[in-house]
Amino acid sequence: MPAQHTVRSARFAPSALALALSLAFAAHAQQSPAPTPAPSPAPAPATATPPAAPAPAPAGTPDAAPAPAAAPAPTTGRPAGAPAQRVLPGVEVTGNRTGENDQRRNSTASKIVIDRQTIEQYGDSNLGDVLRRMPGVTQGGPPGRGGPIRMRGMGGGFTQILINGERIPPGFSIEQITPEQVERIEILRAPTAETGARAIAGTINIILREPLRQLSNDVRASLQFERGEPSGNASWNRNGVLSTTGTYNATLSAGHDRNRNSNESRTTYTDLPGGNLSFDQRTRSESVNDTTRLFGSGRFQWRLGQGEMFSIQPFVVRNEFKNRSSGTLEQPVGTAPYATSEFNNKGDFWVTRFNTQLNKRLNEKARYELRASGGQFKLDSASTLRQFDGSGAQNLIQQSSNDITDRSWNLAGKLTHSLDGTHSLVVGGELEGVKRKESPVTLQNGVPQLAEFGSTLNVSTLRQALYVQDEWDPAPNWSTYVGVRWESIETKSSDAGTPVNNKSSVTTPLAQAVWRFAQPRRDQIRFALTQSYRAPNSQQLIARPSLNTQFPVPGANTPTSPDRAGNAELKPERANGIDIAYEHYFKSGGILSVNLFQRQIKDLIRNATSLETVSWAPVPRYVSRPVNLGNAVTRGIEFDAKFQLTELIDDAIPLNFRTNLSVFDSRVDQVRGPYNFIDQQPRATGNFGVDYRFRGTPWSVGGNVNWTPAYTTQITNEQQQRLSTRHVYDVFALYVVNSTTRVRFTLSNLSADDSVTESSFLLPNQLQKTVSNQRTDINGSIRLEMRL
Repeated sequence: MPAQHTVRSARFAPSALALALSLAFAAHAQQSPAPTPAPSPAPAPATATPPAAPAPAPAGTPDAAPAPAAAPAPTTGRPAGAPAQRVLPGVEVTGNRTGENDQRRNSTASKIVIDRQTIEQYGDSNLGDVLRRMPGVTQGGPPGRGGPIRMRGMGGGFTQILINGERIPPGFSIEQITPEQVERIEILRAPTAETGARAIAGTINIILREPLRQLSNDVRASLQFERGEPSGNASWNRNGVLSTTGTYNATLSAGHDRNRNSNESRTTYTDLPGGNLSFDQRTRSESVNDTTRLFGSGRFQWRLGQGEMFSIQPFVVRNEFKNRSSGTLEQPVGTAPYATSEFNNKGDFWVTRFNTQLNKRLNEKARYELRASGGQFKLDSASTLRQFDGSGAQNLIQQSSNDITDRSWNLAGKLTHSLDGTHSLVVGGELEGVKRKESPVTLQNGVPQLAEFGSTLNVSTLRQALYVQDEWDPAPNWSTYVGVRWESIETKSSDAGTPVNNKSSVTTPLAQAVWRFAQPRRDQIRFALTQSYRAPNSQQLIARPSLNTQFPVPGANTPTSPDRAGNAELKPERANGIDIAYEHYFKSGGILSVNLFQRQIKDLIRNATSLETVSWAPVPRYVSRPVNLGNAVTRGIEFDAKFQLTELIDDAIPLNFRTNLSVFDSRVDQVRGPYNFIDQQPRATGNFGVDYRFRGTPWSVGGNVNWTPAYTTQITNEQQQRLSTRHVYDVFALYVVNSTTRVRFTLSNLSADDSVTESSFLLPNQLQKTVSNQRTDINGSIRLEMRL
């Protein structure tokens, strides 16, 4: 569509798992463990194969303090992949399935469920640290500092993030949600018509806390330390009764984070073929970051009748941030543009959201669901960069400010009809609108920059979707799912420099099936044939540039320090996918699973850097823009297991194991090998975790190691990037004071490996390379958990 249009070695690397195992074996040598109580049987589902017994509780959940059971709340309409409810004449059989593995086993769609026990186990301060231990999930950013979550190693945008089944609002990040706010997390490896097909890598659905019929007050307070800097968080969660039919949940969390960053980088130009060094620049920086955050959410729901419900779900997020940094620059070869620098950035943002939902029955076989939501994201930020020469005189001041307001709304509805007890037919539609207003201002030495693009940017997006799906049990051991979804997205902007009018629509057929072996075997095989896509976001489409400050305008810059801009010509990526999985469920609730997948991608989007004649500088400058590069294929194998050692070895120590390993491979056709992989995709990632509850004592311990090997990616034929190996060792110890109080101790990122990134750009007669090194540190925390 035309657009009107020097690397520090690791300081400490103990083995967390060795510590946990040695403690467990020491305890076992002193006393024989009592027999493990048999788990309570789960309610029998209305399926041909009974579910596995609940998995053993992890060590982080004491027997003395069980969570109150939730009353069977009306469902929000059976989402794709949920077990079908058999409707017989005059009788409706439903099951309240609990436990991670029960929900996974009985779902037609390939789904991993993470419950409250797992979420709480390590006392994580952010949701990203919980997710990075899950099968096939990787985390960007330096170890121990959080970062964007990706499935199957694929970069941003390939993974769909939902909150309560809806796409996250503009400007929101799951890093803004603390684990205390979350009831459970669902990871869907293949898309479904109802949850959406913008999920080439998969979908992560975050379910916020749900009301219970039993009154409860939970309070948690934690204190963390990193490099001597304290951070803290406190949260409160309450469940209560509004009336004979109404219940509510309210959660409030507040915290303050303070951390220090140390960064070093070196940029060199090597002339070819002689190998002479024509440029050598080294920078060092130290920064202090402060963030104060507040998060509140609630769910108020009323039961209107059997299978009928009305709910209101508000949430609000408030963040204030302040960053201060100072840097030095040394240039043994070439002329240094400055000697020292100072950077200050501060701002705040609000996210408010209000959701309503109504579930009603038309008759005993048909029901409908209506949802409406609206909200706003608002960001105010300002930054100042100062650069000084060797004598201390200021030679550059760049001041930037931006006010961003995003207003969005969403309407959705679906009708579910049960046919002859074996079919569950769903028809639905969605309509969503977003309006974004930005007021960016940049002054360099008092002179306005990018004036030709105007002082205000308005962007609007309209999304429409229709879908139909059917879950059918054609035989006692078979469950199948078929669906098709049509989705259209139109983005418009009134940028003074390059207005945008980009519209795309995609139709995606989807099919999944599961075969359950006849009893007494506990095995099943899954299949999925799907189409999915990734639409470019508004930031990728808008051409307004972001200027590099290392080589400021009006001079030239370099390929390793480019300006950044959008591309109004982008088309959505499309992918054809296949998934095949084998799952074995142990009698006492463990699981062993192997999953193979492949995605063939068309119109792959990737950032590419080129030299352009630009309107904002009198000389050509290097600009990085997203482009549709061509075709790609990615494939992999994912293994995960969760079990108690006694399930494999009689009379063994009752250690709980959670382990997973994923191996990936990919190829981008338009980029030369051998490193022509999907951007940001490592070759493998894995976790090994173990925990143990000391019988007869109030102590539990556990540990986990998260590993991602170093990898190199050829971005384009000229650009290459290499990331260092990532190890994250975590350990925890839990002390149960009594049935309502416990204290959790956690050490995270024990190896404290540096995060090293190497970027290079090959010109005809020169190799330009930048090596960046960011220090990471051990993080220790103590958390008090009380039920009032």
